[in-house]
Amino acid sequence: MDLEKIKNNAIAFYRTAYEGNPRIAIEKYVGKEYIQHNPHVEDGTHGFIDYFERMQKEYPNKSIEFVRCIAEGDLVALHTHQIWPDNDQYVTMDFFRFDENGKICEHWDAIQQIPKKAANPNTMY
Repeated sequence: MDLEKIKNNAIAFYRTAYEGNPRIAIEKYVGKEYIQHNPHVEDGTHGFIDYFERMQKEYPNKSIEFVRCIAEGDLVALHTHQIWPDNDQYVTMDFFRFDENGKICEHWDAIQQIPKKAANPNTMY
């Protein structure tokens, strides 16, 4: 598996969907199946499209920065910084599994809101 290629594809997939084009993201980067582990998103490509289209309508001014991208075997991990309305900020960690054709076939994530105050001076990045 070409690790640089799947890293670039994971970032492009997520950016495309996040910025309001989940159908294009699915067409370009997802294989025959898409297994979703986020409990707020229905399994399969239709659930993914519905979720990201709804997020674009409800929160068109959200933004995302890709802080880290790590690949090993058929897995890619993304570490992101998201800013939503009212300056609500989140750190996310997304994991994508790629099939033998280099297409995304499975997704896991963890999301944590960045607090206004922290018990230490370190960032979450």
